[in-house]
Parts: sequence; structure tokens; C-alpha cells
Amino acid sequence: MRTMMASMKTALFVFLHWVLQYAVCRDVTLPIGPLYRVAGFPLSLPCVVSGFEGPRTQEFEWFLYRDDAGGRQMGVVSTRDKGFPYAPFQARVRNGEVRVERDSGDKVRLVIQRLRAEDQGKYECYTPSTDSNYQGNYSASVTVKVIPDTLQISYSRSLTGQPVPEGAELTLTCSAGIQSEQLTHLSIMFGKRSGEEGLGKEAGGEVSTVREIISIDKLLGVSSGLLYKKRYDDGEITLEKRNGEAGLDVYVMKMRAVQPDDTGSYFCEASQWILDRDRSWQKIAQRTMDIGNLTVQQLAESLSVTSSPRGEVTLQVGSPLILTCEVLGLPSEVNSGLLVQWMRRGSVSSDVAGAGGVEVEVAQMSPDGIVSWGDDLSRASGGSMEKVAEGRYSLKLFSARPLDSGMYRCVVSVYAGRTNPGPSTPVTLTQKSEGVTVNLKTKDVLVSAVAQLPRGPLLKRGSTITLICNATVTTTGPAQAQVQWLRWPIPEPVFKKGQRPKSDDTVPEPPVVEKPMLVAVLTYDGVAKIYTNSSEVSVDRLSAVSYRLRVHTATIDDQGMYACHAEAWGQDPHGGWYDTGAKAESNAVNVYLYARAADLLLIPLVVGVSSALFVGIVIIATVTCCFMKQLARQRAQK
Repeated sequence: MRTMMASMKTALFVFLHWVLQYAVCRDVTLPIGPLYRVAGFPLSLPCVVSGFEGPRTQEFEWFLYRDDAGGRQMGVVSTRDKGFPYAPFQARVRNGEVRVERDSGDKVRLVIQRLRAEDQGKYECYTPSTDSNYQGNYSASVTVKVIPDTLQISYSRSLTGQPVPEGAELTLTCSAGIQSEQLTHLSIMFGKRSGEEGLGKEAGGEVSTVREIISIDKLLGVSSGLLYKKRYDDGEITLEKRNGEAGLDVYVMKMRAVQPDDTGSYFCEASQWILDRDRSWQKIAQRTMDIGNLTVQQLAESLSVTSSPRGEVTLQVGSPLILTCEVLGLPSEVNSGLLVQWMRRGSVSSDVAGAGGVEVEVAQMSPDGIVSWGDDLSRASGGSMEKVAEGRYSLKLFSARPLDSGMYRCVVSVYAGRTNPGPSTPVTLTQKSEGVTVNLKTKDVLVSAVAQLPRGPLLKRGSTITLICNATVTTTGPAQAQVQWLRWPIPEPVFKKGQRPKSDDTVPEPPVVEKPMLVAVLTYDGVAKIYTNSSEVSVDRLSAVSYRLRVHTATIDDQGMYACHAEAWGQDPHGGWYDTGAKAESNAVNVYLYARAADLLLIPLVVGVSSALFVGIVIIATVTCCFMKQLARQRAQK
């Protein structure tokens, strides 16, 4: 039994030793062949060695067994012996056309820069032994088939170098094809080099940076370069494949709305691909065709925006105001969308028309011809904005008002090459015209307002508050007053911190003035507008100059200081009403609401009833307590 166990242990040890030796033995690998490569283009064969002993950096020797040499071995190149190449390769090795490039200590690549037809055959990669025992494989081989170069590329017309206006459409055409017995695929790429760098390579300068614009890959998938992705996603850059003649397919790239950054040298690149036996794609041929240089003329160099009349315009109130905007310098061959806006700065309240103030939009016309008005929506029925001719836009205010005075500018935003831009489409260029100052002659208007509280019984909670505002407008021509009623809380005296009033003549600090609350408005045309919800409020006009405010069933929240504001509105010759800008504020009237008699009697009544209830409860509790104590004593005596 012991002999059998010993035999099994010996056999297991031998087996493990054999497995270990096999696992660490030298192994040289090359790609799976045959490999098909194109004459005139580079060949790159990677060779990797593993499971070796000795130094990390291994030596490599390459041999070729030519098909036309009867299988005779020829030395190609070695990493350790400069005299290793045979005569057909010596010159090519010296000038670097044939060389070994080392990726790491155990991996190198045989590179033949320009493959020749006679380079076809079986290539062997050999690694001299550095192992203590000779085991494993020290070389590997792969067959390389050299196929003829059939890749063709051409273009129908090149760029002339003439400046192209910003926003124009660029169309580039490239024809390419392959006539190979092997199954190969074709990819096409359109690219650009910057204008200055494009010439640097030929002049001995730095190599230009190539930017990929758009491409069709070997599997007919279309993709864009990183810098052109947004324009590709927006549909502004497209690539189309069409059937051509003589075995060549036609590839058409269209770039909508060129930009200044598109200036540069354009080219078309065709690449031939093959799927190797290891299922990896390899580029085996490539050709580049220069299409020409493109120069984009910027729109800012030619665009100008003018407005008329120029300088200063003075009008009577009610007269029509007509302004014209003209856009010049747009390229006729480019269809562009225009956003035209009329802006105004300043108003009649300014000391000088157009001085200071915020610039507001009066009206605008979108690229699709839709007119919209700014904050003053009433102008939609009192004015118009039209496109009177190509590049000419007019703004008409049928009856100018004092608030229409100020400095007007025409602002034009150009979407070059885009007639219907979307909300996220960037503006190509925005320009403003010179300002036109519009002055309006207004009539002398005087406004006065006096508020009063008619005499009567004391105001109590629940009664009706009646206030009268006498507003007069003095001017020539028809005029009306628009009256607003405002209310402030009655301010309470405020004493300094830590100070107590010592006598009736103590002077408090000025009261804190709060923002008034708008109670009601009676417009110039007799429309009443109520802005409070606490009580029922009404406003009416008693006479030509007298206006009344009534607060029915008033509550404690309705007391305070009341005042009226009067604004003068005039009528223009066309019958339209406008705010003259003249206004007046009345004196303040204090309104205090006293408590009603019933409210005053309610307090003692509540106090009396509460006191009676309290006393009664105390008496009953006392009597009950004494009775219970007496009853307890009597029971104790018995």
C-alpha cells in the first residue's frame, strides 16, 4: 500500500513539474494570417514574446520567405545586428523605410513604410534564447499578401479662393472608390486645416492641426467632428453618398451658413479598410485630396443700419410719428432672417428728451414677419410696423402722445443664412442705428386737487365714510381728470428708546411713513376700478370737478389718512386720449371711527355677568364646604 502511495506522489510531482514547465515556456506570437495589405502603403507587424527567462528586453530578428524565391530564407532586420539584413533590404533598412519599432521590452513591430509587390511572402519573427533550458517556441510566422493599389479619389470642382459671404452655403464634392478582389470597405472624411497653418507644412513650418468636420465610416455610419457636433445635430452640416460613374461613388458635404471660423484649407480623405482574421479592422490604404482654400467675409464688414428722419423731430401732440429703418450691406446671395426692433430711451419726464432712463422696446418684427408691441399694448391699435421694401422697415404711431417722446433707435439682429431661426439659434450680428430724438409740444396744463370730509355726525364703526375730491384741470382744448384714492395708516407717535413721556408737551420722533394702499380709481372715461376687498367701496363723479369716494359699512381697517391724486388727460385732434403727464396730490384727511353705543355697553355687561357668576360660585362652594364639615362632626358624636 505504501509503495502504491509513493508511486502516485511521484507521478503527481512529475505531472505538476511538466505543467509548470509548459506554463512558463517561451512563446512568440504574431497576428493570425493571411494578412492582406496594399502596395505602396505601410505594413506593421507586431511580435510579442512571453514566458522567457533572462533580461526583460529581448532581441528580435525578422526573416522573409518570398513566394518568388522558392521558400529561401532572407534576413530582413534585427534589433541586435546591424549587418543582419540581406542585400534586397540593406538600403531600405539604412534609410529607415524598413525598421523595427520597440513598444516594450517584449514587444516590437516590423514596419515597412512602402510595401512592394516583392515583399509578399511568409514573415518569421525569431527571438534568440536567453532561457536556461531550450523549451517552447522561439519563432512565429505569418503570411502577408500584397494586393494592388486600386483606391481612387477626385473632386468635381475646387474652391476658387474668392471670399464667400458669411451665412452662405458651402457644398463640397468628393468622388472615391476601390476595385479590389478582396472584400474591403471605404470610409470618407471631410476635414479642414486653418488658413495659416495649412501653408506652414509646405513652407517648412509646423504641421497644421487637422479638424474633422464630418465622415462616413467603413460601416456607412455618419458622424461629425467634436467641434462641429452641435451644427451637425442642428442639421446645418450633412453628408450624402450618391452613385457615381466608373465605379466611383460621389460624396457631397453641405455646410449651411458658413461662419468666420470656417475659413481654412479643405480636403477630402478616403481610407480603405479590411477585416483581419482576428476580427479587427485595419486601415490598409489612405489618400487625401486638397479641395482648396475658403475665406469667409464677415458680415460686420459690410452691414450698416440707418434710421430716418435723422437728428431731431418736433411734433404736436396728436400728430402722426413715422420712422424708417434701412438695412444695407446684406449679401444678395445669402437668405438671412432679420429681427428688427424699435427701442426708445427717455420720456417727457426727462429734462432732455432721450437723456438717461431705461431703453424699452416699442415694437418688433420677427424674421417670419410677426409684429409684437412692447409693454404698451395699447399701441397695437394705435400704430403699425411694416416691411415697406427689401431691407426697409417703418414704424408709425398714428397719434403721438407726450410719453412717446425720447430717443429712438432701430436695432437689427441678423441670422445669416437662416430664414426661419429657432429659439436657440444664435444671432450672427446685431447692429443699432443712430438715435432719432422725438420732441412733442404739449399744452400748458395745470392740475389741482383738494380732499375734504363733509361735516356730519361722528363716524362710527359700521357707518359709511364719504370723502370728496375737488380736482380741476386748466388747459386749452378737451381735458379730463383721472382720480385715484389712496389710504395711509394713522401714524402713532414714536419715542426714543428708553425715553418715557413726562408731559403733554413731549415731542415724539417723526412717524414712520408707510406705503399707501390704492383704494379706488375713477378713470378719465368714467370707469370705476376698486382695489380693496375689506369693505364695499364705490366711487362716482358728482360734477365736472367733484369726485366722491364712499366706504360702506366701514370697519376698523378702513380708518386712516385719505388723499386723492389727480392726473390730467387730454384729447388729440383724432379723438384719442393721452396722459399729459400733469398731476396733483391733495391734502390728507384723517378718518377715525368711534365705537358704537352698543359696543360701549357690551363691555360692562360682560364684566358684570362674569363677576356675578364668580361670586355665586364662591358662595355656593363655601356653604357646601361648611355643611359637609358640620355633618361630619354630628356623625362623629354619635
